[in-house]
Amino acid sequence: MRSLAERPVSPVVGQAVAHESAALHVTGTALYTDDLIGRAPGVLHAWPVQAPHAHARVTALRTDPARAVPGVVDVLTAAEVPGVNDAGTKGDEPLFPTEVAYHGHAVCWVLAESLEAARLGAAAVEVEYAPLPALLTLAEAIAAESFQDYRPTVGRGDAAGALARAAHRFTGELELGGQEHFYLETHAALAQVDEAGQVFVQSSTQHPTETQEIVAHVLGLHSHEVTVQCLRMGGGFGGKEMQPHGLAAVAALGAVRTGRPVRVRLNRTQDITMTGKRHPFHATWEVGFDDAGHLLALRATLTSDGGWSLDLSEPVLTRALCHVDNAYFVPDVEVHGRIARTNKTSQTAFRGFGGPQGMLVIEDILGRCAPLLGLDPAELRRRNFYAPGQATPYGQPVRHAERLHAIWDLLAERADVARRRREIEAFNAAHPHLRRGLAMTPVKFGISFNLTAFNQAGALVHVYKDGSVLINHGGTEMGQGLHTKMRQVAATALGVPLAAIRLAPTRTDKVPNTSATAASSGADLNGGAVKDACEQVRDRLAEVAARRLGIHPDDVRFVDGRVTGIGFEDRDLAFADVVGDAYAQRVPLFAAGYYRTEGLHWDSARMQGEPFKYFAYGAAASEVEVDAFTGAYRLLRTDIVHDVGDSLSPLVDLGQIEGGFVQGTGWLTLEELRWDLADGPARGRLATQAASTYKLPSFSEMPEEFHVHLFERATESGVVYGSKAVGEPPLMLAFSVREALRAAVAAFGPAGRVVELGSPATPEVVFWALTAARQAADGARDGGAAGDGDGVVAEGGGHPGAVVACG
Repeated sequence: MRSLAERPVSPVVGQAVAHESAALHVTGTALYTDDLIGRAPGVLHAWPVQAPHAHARVTALRTDPARAVPGVVDVLTAAEVPGVNDAGTKGDEPLFPTEVAYHGHAVCWVLAESLEAARLGAAAVEVEYAPLPALLTLAEAIAAESFQDYRPTVGRGDAAGALARAAHRFTGELELGGQEHFYLETHAALAQVDEAGQVFVQSSTQHPTETQEIVAHVLGLHSHEVTVQCLRMGGGFGGKEMQPHGLAAVAALGAVRTGRPVRVRLNRTQDITMTGKRHPFHATWEVGFDDAGHLLALRATLTSDGGWSLDLSEPVLTRALCHVDNAYFVPDVEVHGRIARTNKTSQTAFRGFGGPQGMLVIEDILGRCAPLLGLDPAELRRRNFYAPGQATPYGQPVRHAERLHAIWDLLAERADVARRRREIEAFNAAHPHLRRGLAMTPVKFGISFNLTAFNQAGALVHVYKDGSVLINHGGTEMGQGLHTKMRQVAATALGVPLAAIRLAPTRTDKVPNTSATAASSGADLNGGAVKDACEQVRDRLAEVAARRLGIHPDDVRFVDGRVTGIGFEDRDLAFADVVGDAYAQRVPLFAAGYYRTEGLHWDSARMQGEPFKYFAYGAAASEVEVDAFTGAYRLLRTDIVHDVGDSLSPLVDLGQIEGGFVQGTGWLTLEELRWDLADGPARGRLATQAASTYKLPSFSEMPEEFHVHLFERATESGVVYGSKAVGEPPLMLAFSVREALRAAVAAFGPAGRVVELGSPATPEVVFWALTAARQAADGARDGGAAGDGDGVVAEGGGHPGAVVACG
């Protein structure tokens, strides 16, 4: 059996090539779902009727006034659904609700000849509501005990006993905000029905198979009667894993009823107000350390804001609990999780999938506790890194734990941290109204779906008589470069130039039963399947070539479009000629590939097992400068060392690392979702509905100096060509920016003082934190106590059992 990780001579993987659609992107010729309506004559346009209440019963729905609007063709309501009136997989997401659960919830959809006619028709629909009490914040939901049934716990050892024995014991809480996906392409679907009744849906979806299944059950059809294609997406970030299904079902229902193509495309305001976001979290925690600063125990409760329905909140919470340790060994752990039900959009997958929220809890703990322990935060982190032989709280051995130390040391060297810290100290002493801070943070992120069944993929490879190759796989392209990597994998496995490989759009009638392109597993899963299919064809071609060359098939080599044998220097064959011979000999030139991730096990009831194939490691060092008058800050420099194994496509990986870091920085420092919490008629309305009110990171938020280095000699065995996933892990490198802000704020105050930062740490939040630090410094100079600021009661004196409140 061939090694999955072994690379042949002159592989195409590992070459720095441009994104396969780069030229199309920059020239504006790349087609997206909504661009296809020009190819669908007679297309109808859909517009939602959105509820103006966060929670209400629909007591009357009159559609006749809409039908009287010129151009309106149909109005879709629950009465028109031939199958199941549900857009989710848990049975709790009615497509056409009789009880609206959030402000902007669509109660029906109007179809018309033009978008304007559909809009006017939607405005004419008469809906009567009976408002109901609405829960909008985590605090309200917790007080009302409004929770979903899922209550997992990750545990090891005796956390309570270890806390009681700890020399230093601290408590605190943290609330962290959500994040809008803000993909460039909003949600879109285009549905058609052919003469045989086959439903064909073009959808901007990360999970075509699940979109197919939801469309089928809404229409009362079997899956083989529905085909879903995803050409490409203009960004997804997890927001198109579950959320597209209902929109595709609306388009399909309209197409079946009218016999005409139906287009659903949300405008930006509709997309933001109707679709889910990253889950906000609230955490309470208690932690214990020994005198040397080693973590001894952690007890915590994590509460996520799931919004109005379950969606993916259960696996998001699971991953949060499995990542609350980040890169640190905690001997005794007890972490509880729960999902709050609120009257907001149904929060969903977002890059990291709960991992960032869990990891932020431990990073915030270390950042807050370091001054109380008298340790530099970077040193406190380093002392608690996993070591070889140690396992996570859920029982998975941390393989290659030594890479954490190696990456950390390499980062400190490449970023020249020691020298820069001396320079920062001098700068801060010379500038009374500016402070700089530098912080280093690590990342350990598990790769694979927690649900073991999702860790499989298929692919279809066709080799044509002229030697050209067409591949199709179950993954979707959203700009992350998956298709680029798959072309490189196929070219390497077949031994042909990259130009010989073409990739077809993802379709459910080509590769069935696919998993979502999510969990950073797209290249691992689909790459394994593509490689398997290519190797099947290559092995057949090797038999054909061996007969012509007079050698054993095992000695045949395929390199750059030529076919030769081991030790041959004066004789080779063109790949196309061998293909032609194979056709003439009636050798099949196509294959279906399959891959399943080996070695996974997860017991969801016990929250124990080995759910991840491996861990991706990385570390970042960031330096910021904070203005005392405004709280505004500049991100001066960021250095990153990240482990991608043996990169399949270095340029793609660099782009993913840079983009993930910036997106994480946005979540942690800029992007703040605000809802109207007043008791008036607008209660529950999302106030940040556009880029004018929801601040996204832009060029001005990029580090002024940005260095990314791929960790070398990092082959990952058991993964396609020795690579590692790169989609999600880099987002958590942005923790370094938040901790650098903490360091800069701390520099305004007295030594040894705890600094609390809200999340996101907007300039406003930073301003109030530094104002408190300056007041504490003034108090210390005036002879008062230096102050344990921000809620800290006392240092604890090192007596076991003494608890210090860190907020």
